[in-house]
Amino acid sequence: MEKREQLYEGKAKKVYKTDDPELLIVSYKDDATAFNGEKKGTIVGKGVINNRVTNHLMQKLEKAGIPTHFVKELSDTDTVVKKVSIVPLEVIIRNISAGSFAKRYGVEEGIVFDQPTIEFSYKNDDLGDPLINSYHALALKLATPEEIETIKKYAFQVNDLLKSFMKEIGIDLVDFKLEFGRLTDGTIVLADEISPDTCRLWDEKTHEKLDKDRFRRDLGGVEDAYHEVMRRLMGE
Repeated sequence: MEKREQLYEGKAKKVYKTDDPELLIVSYKDDATAFNGEKKGTIVGKGVINNRVTNHLMQKLEKAGIPTHFVKELSDTDTVVKKVSIVPLEVIIRNISAGSFAKRYGVEEGIVFDQPTIEFSYKNDDLGDPLINSYHALALKLATPEEIETIKKYAFQVNDLLKSFMKEIGIDLVDFKLEFGRLTDGTIVLADEISPDTCRLWDEKTHEKLDKDRFRRDLGGVEDAYHEVMRRLMGE
């Protein structure tokens, strides 16, 4: 399968048409951004790691009953996916206080919640992806009530599964962002990526950060942290 016309270029990926109107090729980049694109840089090898980690996790989730857009890995940076129209909601699940949650509510990082929280952001770069609730999502016609319920159900199931995958390799899943899409027939599936770019991952013993916070906060060792996640997950 070959890339045809480029449809889109985002902060971390390019998307191409293929000969099949229902399939696209996603190509992962080494570019890194933070704070809604205000901070820019490069994380060497990030494209390869995020592509391979995402595909590994998507296949595990698919086996556990979560429908995803994954079709097949073409190369270290390229993957064939089902064509979806992305629901313009970023879904954030949090298990431990960190990042914007800690800042917004004036609490320290590292508080383990009794149960996970869920947040929605309106996926809109011009507006800075503002936090919204499900009533706002309905008012803006971003999704139907049924779609929102499906997305919430899948998001919490993904959390349970990812937490257990990460626990097996000595990593605490602090929080993460998901995106969902509609197939041509309207079916909701998990889309986008699951990687150290989109998850907060802490070593369960040392609490060392193994994710994009190393880039956001100028902690150094970003490439090593991403590699460590892939090594633990996939033995590479």
